[in-house]
Amino acid sequence: MAAVATVHDRAEALAEFLERYPRALVLTGAGLSTASGIPDYRDRDGTRRGREPIQGPEFRRSVEIQRRYWARSMVGWPIMAGARPNDGHRALARLERNGRFAHLLTQNVDGLHQQAGSQAVLELHGNVHSVVCMHCKAQFARAVVQTLLADVNPDLADVLAAPLPDGDAAIEPDALEDFHLPFCVQCGGALAPDVVFFGDGIPAPRTARALAQMEAADALLVIGSSLMVYSGFRFCRMAHESGKPIAAVNLGRTRADHLMQLKIEESAERLLPRAADLLHVEELEEAPPLLDHRGIL
Repeated sequence: MAAVATVHDRAEALAEFLERYPRALVLTGAGLSTASGIPDYRDRDGTRRGREPIQGPEFRRSVEIQRRYWARSMVGWPIMAGARPNDGHRALARLERNGRFAHLLTQNVDGLHQQAGSQAVLELHGNVHSVVCMHCKAQFARAVVQTLLADVNPDLADVLAAPLPDGDAAIEPDALEDFHLPFCVQCGGALAPDVVFFGDGIPAPRTARALAQMEAADALLVIGSSLMVYSGFRFCRMAHESGKPIAAVNLGRTRADHLMQLKIEESAERLLPRAADLLHVEELEEAPPLLDHRGIL
């Protein structure tokens, strides 16, 4: 695995990789969004910080787990809602628009790639800006659910707490004592974020599409992911087994370091714009975020 010294050298190495492999698949993780104020899950050694995340099966069967999730999400939501793309997201949108890679997969649920102007984004784990009814499957914008939460939990509306990954927040257990859940306005069913919880599998059609993109790619570029979760690491295994080169831009160890031809220890928001400039990729015009018919990013 190649080691690269100065920031300029690192940017040149990344630009050369993208030039050599124009059909690369880009896979992004939480490390890309930390510069936008969204905490990530792991330290530089890939070790998980804090308590274990909520598991999907637990969420679906336990009202208490749902109350814990929605109370913490209500307090943490302003951080997620106010997050904006950083220079790394914008550089990827520039590179995509100019045909410098083929497809973009993300493990992130924050919607920042779309806000930055990326067009063909496949969100492996869903999007936290969307909420689904577990009974009738109706979908709602997360901002709408925040209004429902504030209406029935006014005492939590202005609470401040340390932000955690994916819109979570560290609040005291006594804040849950009088917490009221939000419910579907169509059928009264329980609501869940439209994301893949830990302990759940990625929907089969989404997995099939992502694997097809990896199969069609000529290389894999990992940005801001430790690859400790198998849903990301599997793409490195697939690329390695088919003889496709793997590169990564990540601060810290990854699960696939031993499979990589190029590992660049640098922050994505610093390195990606430099690589885009070296490739003479034009800046994008400012554009409003892309919204769907429900007002969801």
